[in-house]
Amino acid sequence: MDLEARKIEFVKEFLKLQSEEVVSELEKILSKEKNASKERLIQPMTQDELNERIDKSESDFRNNRFKNSSELAAKYK
Repeated sequence: MDLEARKIEFVKEFLKLQSEEVVSELEKILSKEKNASKERLIQPMTQDELNERIDKSESDFRNNRFKNSSELAAKYK
């Protein structure tokens, strides 16, 4: 059974539930999973990654590879 069919079966069974406690528990599980999914998408930078970005930014600035605020503002007018 593919994922779409499983979800449809789950919803059908969910709609048959009569227990408010069970519905509440399933809501909690869904909420936890949604939060966990968001957290998995947001990965903090390591110290090494941060230092590499700083080094690259400083190098770009020294080599005149940047735009000032006036140039950026003009681009979006």
